[in-house]
Amino acid sequence: MEAVILLVMMMMMMSLWGPLVVVSGKVEASIKNRLGSGKNMTVHCQSKDDDLGLRTVPYDDAFSWEFGVNAGGTTLFYCVLGWESVGNYQFDAYSFGRDRVRCETRCEWLISVEGIYGLNGETGLLEYFYHWPIQ
Repeated sequence: MEAVILLVMMMMMMSLWGPLVVVSGKVEASIKNRLGSGKNMTVHCQSKDDDLGLRTVPYDDAFSWEFGVNAGGTTLFYCVLGWESVGNYQFDAYSFGRDRVRCETRCEWLISVEGIYGLNGETGLLEYFYHWPIQ
């Protein structure tokens, strides 16, 4: 009987602490330049705790990094992209609320002249996420 009461109490606590998740392992994120031959892009990614610095990514190359998801379920990495036609554009490269299911442990982004595509890990298909601002 005590075991049942303990189990019920644990389940109630888990439902109250929904955002607190146990996460093991790492997430790998990558941003691939598909803007066109000879077109470089700059990438500057950071979270609340980590600044990954400014990188120049040549055409058909990628910038990748690994990180752990925090127990509170609030992990967010945002990146500022720059290239000749767009200037600087900020987007969320990893948002726990959006990506914990969509890409789970591997979040891949493809940057093209049309906009930003993200790989859906569940379907294996690229999804159109962001368009470039009109200048």
